[in-house]
Amino acid sequence: MKQYETDVAIIGGGAAGLASAIEIKKGGLEPLILERDVELGGILLQCIHAGFGLTEFNTELTGPEYAQKFINNALEKQIAYKLDTMVIEITQDKKIYAVNNEEGLIEIQAKAIILAMGCRERTRGAINIPGFRPSGIYTAGQAQRFVNIEGYLPGRTYVILGSGDIGMIMARRLTWEGCNVKAVVEIQPYVSGLIRNQVQCLEDYGIPLITGFTVTKIHGKDRLKGVTVSKVDRNFDRIIGTDRFFECDTLLLSVGLIPENELTLQAGAEISSMGGPIVDNNLETTLEGVFACGNVLQVHDLVDLVSAEAKRAGQNAVKYVNERYKKKMEKKGQIICIAGENVNYVKPDRINISDLDEEIIFTFRVKKPDRRIQVQIKDETNREIYKRKKRYVIPSEMIELKLNPEKYEIDPTCSQLVLEVIPVKEPLIDEEEEE
Repeated sequence: MKQYETDVAIIGGGAAGLASAIEIKKGGLEPLILERDVELGGILLQCIHAGFGLTEFNTELTGPEYAQKFINNALEKQIAYKLDTMVIEITQDKKIYAVNNEEGLIEIQAKAIILAMGCRERTRGAINIPGFRPSGIYTAGQAQRFVNIEGYLPGRTYVILGSGDIGMIMARRLTWEGCNVKAVVEIQPYVSGLIRNQVQCLEDYGIPLITGFTVTKIHGKDRLKGVTVSKVDRNFDRIIGTDRFFECDTLLLSVGLIPENELTLQAGAEISSMGGPIVDNNLETTLEGVFACGNVLQVHDLVDLVSAEAKRAGQNAVKYVNERYKKKMEKKGQIICIAGENVNYVKPDRINISDLDEEIIFTFRVKKPDRRIQVQIKDETNREIYKRKKRYVIPSEMIELKLNPEKYEIDPTCSQLVLEVIPVKEPLIDEEEEE
């Protein structure tokens, strides 16, 4: 078995893995990227639509163009990487075991590890649609790869279940290919993807969006013949008498993404209720020296946010290796962060008391859309630490807020912070409240 040593091992060579590796190299350490695919770039390579890079590069790029900029940067900096390499185990002493065709089983001893494995799509099995198992049922990401990478059309007439961003983008993409997208069906009363995709991918092409409905039956044995969709109540139970039949040969599922955390679990890190690892304000998991960023931590709606988060993870990994790893320093106490009213989750899950003199970046999503609201953070004594008014919030858009210690003071003796989104009655007058 071949054995390697590296400063920081990065699992995943997509947007998060590349961005964190570049920051580590800038910090004077040697990173090693482990990628299970045959090329770097991750899921971006099949996202040929524009809309990437507006924040990171101040220009609009396609997914492959965005990825190539990071790949070029990594190659210029001579960052080491292994392709077609599957990580099969992570130990708590930061050993990584992986396999590939050329070397067989390999062992990598790292001083720090960054988890950047991304996420995967929910499948039919996760939502339990009744019916047989005919061909013609795919996730939206599978169909995207077939069309954009492999050059195959999965079918000719489509129904898309779920209004996630990939589903809406594929509705437009398939329309460009001359296919008939009969409807995008969404179980919620609102779209689950970005509003811009609803406008640019559905409304601009006259593709019907049916909200408050879901697929309740699959028709066909060998090949899909059609689907029955039904209206649902508040508990998402089918309402009798609302059935509608759509004839189609292909059903695409865009019903949510799941952080790819089997390795994280196997290594012994704690996982939050949303499927990502529990992390502190440095993006460090409950395993010392193991950091997480990108979609393996939380599902992002913009890749620019993935890159920004990954850069922070890389910088924090450098700081860990140079300080706590070498000096064998231990963490002090932590403050627990809690998702309050109309907040689905909040990252970080914990704040290190020793870091209260540094800027803390929170990211979170709301449970349901709302207008005229106030985002606020309070401690267990109900003392208000932070507040900001916003005109509206929607679950599909991740919200980021920054706590500058010079402006917002957290009591180091408090045990928890509660972040909540509450309605306000007074009108929003000052535009700066949204900054």
